[in-house]
Amino acid sequence: MSFAYLDPPAPSKGETRGATARQAPNKNPLLQPLVSDRRVTMYIGGVEGGATHSTLVICDEAGQIVGRAKGPSTNHWAVGIPGVAERIDAMARAAKAEANLPADQQLTAVGLCLSGAEAEETNRELEAYLHTHYPTVAERYVVASDTVGSIQAVSRLGGMVIIAGTGSNTLLRNPDGSTHGCGGWGHMIGDEGGAWWIARNAIKTVFDDRDNLNRSKHPVERVWQLIQEHFGVRTLHDLLDHSYGRFCKTAYAGLCAKLARAAQDERDPLCRKLFGEAGQSLARSVCALRDKIAPDLLRPGTAGTSLLDIVCVGSVWLSWELLRDGFVAELDRQHFPHDLRLLRLTTTMALGAAYLAADTYKLALPRDYTGNYDVFYTYRVGQANGSNGTAGHDTNGRC
Repeated sequence: MSFAYLDPPAPSKGETRGATARQAPNKNPLLQPLVSDRRVTMYIGGVEGGATHSTLVICDEAGQIVGRAKGPSTNHWAVGIPGVAERIDAMARAAKAEANLPADQQLTAVGLCLSGAEAEETNRELEAYLHTHYPTVAERYVVASDTVGSIQAVSRLGGMVIIAGTGSNTLLRNPDGSTHGCGGWGHMIGDEGGAWWIARNAIKTVFDDRDNLNRSKHPVERVWQLIQEHFGVRTLHDLLDHSYGRFCKTAYAGLCAKLARAAQDERDPLCRKLFGEAGQSLARSVCALRDKIAPDLLRPGTAGTSLLDIVCVGSVWLSWELLRDGFVAELDRQHFPHDLRLLRLTTTMALGAAYLAADTYKLALPRDYTGNYDVFYTYRVGQANGSNGTAGHDTNGRC
């Protein structure tokens, strides 16, 4: 896991650039005092770039969000680097308008925390493309994975994040800046516990049951009905066009919301089983990284244990009650050694991307981390599954 940043090209002789650049001497002495006394305000941007939707925010020197814009996917694997740059420019223009900034005023720095931004080479390519083709967006950039922005939103020290939206990805970032990941390889290889994976497993279960290849222990009729309604099909063969010829990952993942409602409201046993398995898969990614956790990232827990914070991002976490039993059971099965606090962001991860830009370039940006998250569950080592989790405002936890 890596992220890269580049300063803009050095200005040519006599040229100035950026919010901190000093104005070149003006030959008209009547104008000289006005130019030299002028102070340009610092504005820092951050982008949350998802596989489906994106958000850009602009923060002023007080750390307040003064401009915000939304846009479509900014994953370069899906839309290409030129497409990502174009969408960032469009969001930047919209956010600048909301902040009453000129469209051509460069932001002091922008953090781009994007889905798919895992490789330093392509991250640098995106920065260079923005500088060349959209020079008015910002002076400087830092590009990183979307997982990094989520951690930055809650702590400067580091931490762990599990993204479970359309896909899934888990990242650990230690205080020394080292990162370790599990997953994030896309739906052809991974995405376990994400919405696409849950939907795909539902479809696979129906196909296998109808083929008598692997008969389901639970009735499949309700799940098949939801599949038919979601894709507008009547037969299994009708579904093949959506699975191959007209395949769309986000359309597939959209089935997950219907499965969640049936699991929650109707208590359909197959739907509940699918979410329990998703909870297990997400917990496995946490256990996979346990040997990489730096001791100074942990805080004192209860009864002599240590405590780790995990940021949980993505729409699948809205179904925590359906994930919980599988998640906790897997932690217990693997004897996970630390207490956990599961955090839900109460602000956009784009704010964490802005913090990343400020920290990278040593720009003073005030922040209050405690206002950026809630604790929705606390896992205690050694407690039984049925009693695990704390509730109440005093612990900032809800289960």
